Amino acid sequence: MSTKIIYSLIASPLFPDLSELSQQIDFEEFRFDSTRKAISHLKKTPPDIVLGEFMYGYGNNYAGVNVSNLDVFLYSLQKYAPDARVIVLVDKEERQYVEKLAELFILSDILKLPVAKETLIEVLDK
Repeated sequence: MSTKIIYSLIASPLFPDLSELSQQIDFEEFRFDSTRKAISHLKKTPPDIVLGEFMYGYGNNYAGVNVSNLDVFLYSLQKYAPDARVIVLVDKEERQYVEKLAELFILSDILKLPVAKETLIEVLDK
């Protein structure tokens, strides 16, 4: 089995640390806290899986154009890695808004933060 490439799109300290899991599941993780950096890397090394932390765009945060912090990256993902699985991590208070993102993009899984290690292993190893 070849090594999977996972992009972690981090928006807060709630994002899980995958360093331990990388040894249990064969993957290489690239961590990003900037959409610009993630898109730049996407053009060179497309991921198999994207693990993105969802933050809803409350009106003026994203000028009303985008639903969340993930939109711009996910549009680029459609071009450079259309077969990548997208797993969204969301705080329970913002869970209701993820459906708006799901109307625009195919989301493989939606997980509520904090995520148990066992759940991550199960979802990442599909």
